[in-house]
Amino acid sequence: MDTRPASPTPSASDKIDLERNSSTPPTPGKAESNTMKHLEYLLARHGTLELDPMPDMNDADPYNWPKAEKVINIFLVAFHAMMSFFTAACIQSSFENIAEDLGTSLQRVSYLVSIVIAVLGVAPIIWRPLSERFGRRPILILSLIFSAVGNIGCAVSPSYATMGLCRAITAFFISPAAAIGSAVVSETFFKRERATYIGVWTLMLTLGVPVAPFIFGFVTMRVGYRWTYWILAITNGAQLLLYVFLGPETRYMRGQTHSGSTFTQEYLRFKRIDPTPIRLSDFLHPFTLFTRSRVLLPTLAYAMVFCLGAVFTTLEIPQLYVEKFHLNPQQMGLQYISIIVGSVIGEQLGGVMSDRWMRARQAKVGPSGRTVAPEYRLWLSYGGYLLAIVGIVVFVVQTDRADSTWNVTPDIGAGIAAAGNQIVTTVLITYAVDCYREEAASVGVFVTFVRQMWGFIGPFWFPEMIRSVGLSACAGIMTAMIVAVSVLPTIYLQFWKGNSRVRQ
Repeated sequence: MDTRPASPTPSASDKIDLERNSSTPPTPGKAESNTMKHLEYLLARHGTLELDPMPDMNDADPYNWPKAEKVINIFLVAFHAMMSFFTAACIQSSFENIAEDLGTSLQRVSYLVSIVIAVLGVAPIIWRPLSERFGRRPILILSLIFSAVGNIGCAVSPSYATMGLCRAITAFFISPAAAIGSAVVSETFFKRERATYIGVWTLMLTLGVPVAPFIFGFVTMRVGYRWTYWILAITNGAQLLLYVFLGPETRYMRGQTHSGSTFTQEYLRFKRIDPTPIRLSDFLHPFTLFTRSRVLLPTLAYAMVFCLGAVFTTLEIPQLYVEKFHLNPQQMGLQYISIIVGSVIGEQLGGVMSDRWMRARQAKVGPSGRTVAPEYRLWLSYGGYLLAIVGIVVFVVQTDRADSTWNVTPDIGAGIAAAGNQIVTTVLITYAVDCYREEAASVGVFVTFVRQMWGFIGPFWFPEMIRSVGLSACAGIMTAMIVAVSVLPTIYLQFWKGNSRVRQ
C-alpha cells in the first residue's frame, strides 16, 4: 500500500479524471456524489490521489490490490518469462554430450537453441490477442500444461529431428509471459513504479540464459543431459500449482460494470473478458509499431545490444571454451556466474535507479505542472551501451589471447557486457511502454519478435564472422554495429524527438 501522505482534498484534475472513468453517465448531483465516493475509496485504499493511471472503485481492479498480491503475481509472471529463455539455454553446457548421444555435430546441436529462440519470437503474436480477449491467467495456465508435455517429449526423444520438434512445441507454449509481461506490469503497477517492476521482468528474462547452463552443467555431469528436460517438466508443474492459487487475473476492463465477488473475478472467471471480436488484424497489430519511431528505434537498439551482449557471449562460451580449454559440462556451467552477477548489478541502474531518476526530475518540474518526457529516461542507456561495448571487447580479445590454460578475464568481459545489456533492456523497454502505455502488450510482443529474430540469426553468422576476420577483430565490427544501430538512434530520439508531443 502506498504510504505517502493523503491529499487533504481532491483537486479539480482528480475530479475530471474520475468523471471520465465513471461507468455511469454524469448527471447533476449524482455525478458529484459518485466522484466523492470514488475519491474517498482511493484515499482509503492508497492514502493519496496522486495516482497515474486512476483506478476504478473496485477491489478487483489490479491497481487496487494489496502490494503483496501485486508483487507475488509479477514474480510468478517474471519467473514464467525466465523459463522461456531458461528452456532455450538449458542445453548449452551439454552440447558435446548431445552431439555424441544423437550422432551429430556441435554446430547442429546449437540449432536446438536457435529454433527455440525463433519460436519465442513468433509465438507471442498468437498469444497476445487471445490473452486480451480471454485474460492473462487462462493463457499462462494453458502455457504451463503444454510446456510440460513438450519437455517430456524432449526427454524421451530418440533422434535429433524428434528433439528439435519437441523443443519447438515447448517454445511455442512457454512463450506468452516473455511477451505479455510488460502488459501485466502496466495493468498492475502505477507509472511511478513501472520501471522497477518491468526491471524485475526483464531481469528474469535475462537471467534465464546464464542460469540454465550453470545449473544443468552439474545435472549433465551427474545424471545425464536428459534429466534437464525432466527437471523442466517438473518445474512447469510446480508453476502451474502456484498460478492456480496465487496468480490472479490482471486483465481488467476499466470503466465497465463488473459482477461477482473480488475472488471470483480474480481466480474463478475463465469466460471471455473482452467481447470485441478477434480479427486477423489483431494478430498483425504489433507489426504496425514499425511505423512508430518511439517503439521501433529503442527496439532495434535493444535487439542489437541483446544479440551481441547476451546471445553472442552465452552461445560462444560453450563452443569456444570446449575447443580451447577442454572444459567439462560442470566447468562450462561455472563460466556463466559472471553473466548472472553482471545482469543483477546492471538491473540496479536500469530498474530501481531509473524510477528514482524520473521521480527526482518530476520533483524539480512538479511546481510548473509539466510532466517529465519519457525521453529523459534515455540518459541512463548510454552507460549501458558503454558497458556492453567494453565487455564485448574484453571477452573476444582475452579469449583470443588465452592459451590452452583457462583464465577468468574473458568471463569478466562477459559479465561487464551483461551489465550493459540489462541496463539497456530495462531503460528502453520502459521508455517504449511509457510512450504507449495502452498498447503495452503489443509493445512487448513487438520487442520480443524483433529481439528473438535477430537473436535467432546470430548463431548462423557468428561463426562465419569469427572465421573471416579472426576473434579479436570481431570486437571492432560489433562495436561499430552497436554505435550505428543503438547509440545514434537513441541520440536522435532524445534530442530530435524529445520535444514533440508523446502519447502517454
